[in-house]
Amino acid sequence: MAAGGIVSIPLLIASIVGLALIAERLFFWFRVNRRQGRMVREVLQLYRQDPDLAIKKAQMNADLPLARIFLEALELDDPNPEEFRLALESAAQAEIPLLKRFNVVFDTIINLSPLLGLLGTILGLMESFASLRLGDVGGSNATGVTGGITEALVSTVMGLVVAIFIQVFANTFRSFYMRQIALIQEVGGQLELLYRHRYERDRGEQKYAPTR
Repeated sequence: MAAGGIVSIPLLIASIVGLALIAERLFFWFRVNRRQGRMVREVLQLYRQDPDLAIKKAQMNADLPLARIFLEALELDDPNPEEFRLALESAAQAEIPLLKRFNVVFDTIINLSPLLGLLGTILGLMESFASLRLGDVGGSNATGVTGGITEALVSTVMGLVVAIFIQVFANTFRSFYMRQIALIQEVGGQLELLYRHRYERDRGEQKYAPTR
């Protein structure tokens, strides 16, 4: 911190914020990736047998994005297939901000950290030049010159380290997000097909049911 100069303070704050947000996202994606696949399979399987059991299963996992998306459609009161599809799509759109949470903060830290490091480099070089006196070679100002060069190098390294570290996790979270979007589209389509088949079957049974 002392060697990095004044820019080390915002870089330290950025690194602490980044670490806290990374921990939150790791916990979120660990929970989603560990439980959601099994939940989806069970809900789809139960829906083929008893829609009420599928709804109860989704309600038990309402902390998962796909469970909330399923519930928005499954809890509708006798919707037609178009209404069911729209409910799935609107629920999926509502989950996107949660899935992309903190992406803007990560991008800001990634973009600003190298710039702060560059600012520290310039300030360190300015300090070195200010300490340099013509005609005083090897004299009393050598400490100021080397201190400024040290500050310039350390601040640059700090900025790059923070940016690279955050970039690795930000890219990982983006890959999780893209996989989640693909999964939502896939299983949402499967649930919609199951509902269409059930809807058409029920309407057919009502049409040909004997009247008294």
